[in-house]
Amino acid sequence: MDLFSAVDSEPIRHEMEQLAERIDQLNYEYYMNDRSLVSDQEFDAMLRRLQDLETQYPDLASPLSPTKRVGGEVNKSFRQVEHRFPMLSLSNTYSIEEIEEFEARTRRLLDGEVFSYTCELKYDGVAIGLTYRHGQLVQAVTRGNGAVGDDITLNAKTIPTIPLRLRGDYPDDFEARGEVVFPYKEFDAFNRQREADGDEPFANPRNAASGSLKLQDSAECAKRRLMFCMYFMMAPDGIALPDTHYGRLDWARQMGFKVQPYIKECRDITEIKAFIDHWDRARWELPFGTDGIVIKVNQTSLWDRLGLTAKSPRWAIAYKFKAERVSTPLLSVDYQVGRTGKVTPVANLAPVHLGGTTVRRATLVNADFIASFDIHQGDHLFIEKGGEIIPKVVGVDTDKRTVGGEQPAIAFPRRCPVCGAELVRVEGEAAHYCPNGDGCHPQIIGRLEHFVSRKAMNIEGLGPERLELLYGAGLVRNVADLYDLRREQLVGLGTDATIQDKGADNLLQALETSKEVPFERVLFALGMRYVGEVGAKKLARYFKDIDTLLAASEEELAQVEDVGAVTAKAVSEWLNDPHHRAIVERLRAAGLQMSFRQTAAGSQLEGLTFVVSGVFERFSRDEIKAHIEQHGGKVAGSISGKTSYLLAGEKMGPEKRKKAEKLGVKIISEQEYMEMVEG
Repeated sequence: MDLFSAVDSEPIRHEMEQLAERIDQLNYEYYMNDRSLVSDQEFDAMLRRLQDLETQYPDLASPLSPTKRVGGEVNKSFRQVEHRFPMLSLSNTYSIEEIEEFEARTRRLLDGEVFSYTCELKYDGVAIGLTYRHGQLVQAVTRGNGAVGDDITLNAKTIPTIPLRLRGDYPDDFEARGEVVFPYKEFDAFNRQREADGDEPFANPRNAASGSLKLQDSAECAKRRLMFCMYFMMAPDGIALPDTHYGRLDWARQMGFKVQPYIKECRDITEIKAFIDHWDRARWELPFGTDGIVIKVNQTSLWDRLGLTAKSPRWAIAYKFKAERVSTPLLSVDYQVGRTGKVTPVANLAPVHLGGTTVRRATLVNADFIASFDIHQGDHLFIEKGGEIIPKVVGVDTDKRTVGGEQPAIAFPRRCPVCGAELVRVEGEAAHYCPNGDGCHPQIIGRLEHFVSRKAMNIEGLGPERLELLYGAGLVRNVADLYDLRREQLVGLGTDATIQDKGADNLLQALETSKEVPFERVLFALGMRYVGEVGAKKLARYFKDIDTLLAASEEELAQVEDVGAVTAKAVSEWLNDPHHRAIVERLRAAGLQMSFRQTAAGSQLEGLTFVVSGVFERFSRDEIKAHIEQHGGKVAGSISGKTSYLLAGEKMGPEKRKKAEKLGVKIISEQEYMEMVEG
C-alpha cells in the first residue's frame, strides 16, 4: 500500500480546493479590480502550500490550479492549430476622411436602420484566441496567418488576466479574442534586469510580448507579467450571445475577463471623431501601448448584412494614429559587425520618450543613408516609430545645428571597428563588409549561433553565452570544431565551473543527434549569403549531394529555381573558398548528412506544383505539405499559371477557388490527391 492510499484524501482535497478558490479570488481582485486584500507574504505562503500539496498528492491536482500561473512546463514545439473561426484583419486607415466615408457607407448600406457604434482602443500587442468549454480554458492559439496559429496554451495559463475557469454565467462553448500586451511598467523593469545581467534589452513591448508567448519554458513566460485585454467574443451556431458587441464585452467582464474600460458607444461620426481626438492626445498616459482606435457596428445582427471583403469585415475599421516624431541629440555612432561581415552603423541617442518607450538607439542603415541626410556629429536627429514599433531616423533637425562652429560630418570607417581589416564594398550594394571572416570575433560567433539555431542544426545547450565560453577557451573557432569537442575539455569549463558532468554529456549528445539533421538544413546552417531555408531546400533537391553541389559552376547554380544570378555568384564564391571546403570535409567526416534523402515514398509528384488550402481529414496543413514534398512535388504559397493543382480541403476560401478557375488550375480533393499518390 502506498502513502497516498494510506491516508484519507478527502480533507486534503478539500484544503486544496479551498486554497485554489481563495488564490483565484485574490488574483481576480488584484488584476481586475486593482485591490490587494492580503500582504505579498501571506499570498506567497498560500501559493507555496498549494504547490507543496500538489507535489505530494499529484492525483488531486487540478489542471486549472492557480499554480499553473507560475509555469514550469516545457513545450519544445508549438503545434499548429486551425482556427475554428478565421481571425480576419481589419481595414486600416490614417485618414479621418476615410473614417467619415466608412460611416457614411455603413449608413447607406443599412438604409435607415437604427444602430450605433462602439469605439475602443486598438492594443499594440499580439492577437490570440482562447477557447472555453463548460467554463474552462481548453486552448490558446496565436493569430498566425489568420487561418492557422500556434498552440500556446501552456504559456497563456501563466498570464494572470486570462481566466482558467470562468465566473457566474457563461456560454458552454465560445472563443474569447484579445491582445496580449507587455505593460510599460513591467517591460521597463524587465529590461532593467536584463541590462543588469549584461543582456541586450528588448527593443519594444510588442515584439517582447510576441517572443514571450513562444518561450519553451512556461516559467520564463510567467516572469514577464504579461496582460491579456479581451476585445471580442464569438461562438458556434446554437450558442446564444448578446446581440450587441458592447453587451458581449460587458458579459465577458462579469465572467472574469480583463475588459479595458476605454470603450464607448457612439451614435454618429461626431462622437466617433471626438473619441479619436481624445485618445490621440491621452494615449501616452495609458499603462500599455495602443496604436489606434477600432470602430465597430455595435448591433451584431447587422454584421451579416454588411458582410465581408476578402480580408476584412465591412462592419469594422481601424483608425491608426500617426507616428510620433521627436528630436534628440546624437551622442555617438557604433558600428556593429554581423555574421556575414556586414557593418551596420547604429546611432546612440540622448534618451527620449517615444511611443510609450524610451529610445536610446536607432539604426543609421549604411553609409549612403548617413550621406543622404548629411548627418554631422552632435546633430539633433528626428526619430519616428515605424508602425509604432521600430524607432527610425527620418531626418536632421538643422535648426539646432551649431552655427559657426559646425561639427564635422559623420565619416563611415575605412577599417573594421573590431578586427581592423580594411572594409570592402561590393559593386551594386550599399553595405560595407569586413572581409576577415576567420579572424573577426562577431562574425565567428554569429556564424556559430546561426549554425546551432533551431531552424538549422538545432543543437540544444549551445546558446550565445556557452558559445562565447567555448570560443574564449580556444576550443571552437569554426562550426566544424564543435564536433571535435571532448568530454574532458568541457567538464569544469568556465570561471565558476559553468559546465558540469551532466551538462557536458547533454551537449555531446545534442551534437550527436544533430548528425541526423537532413542535408537541406545542413546547407542552411552553413550560412552562405542569400541562402535561406527555402533556397537551401531547393539547392539540396536540385544537386542531391554535396559533391555535385561543390562541382557546380556559377551558371549551373543560376539554373536552380528562384536562385538567380546574385545568389549563384555568392554561393559559387563560398563553395570555392578553400577554407570553406575544408570545413565541409570535416563536417562530412564527423558524420553530418551530405546528400538529399528522398524518402521511400517515391517521386510520383515529380514536376508538379501544389497550392494547399483548407482543412483536411487525414493531415494537418503542415503534414500534407510535407507529404507532397516527400513524394517529389513542390508546394507554393499562391496560385499562378505555374500551379499544377489546388489541393482543396474543407473551409477553403472562395477567393482561391475563383483564382484557380480563372487560371484554369485543376482543383482536387484530399481523396483525389491520395489516389494520385497511391495509384
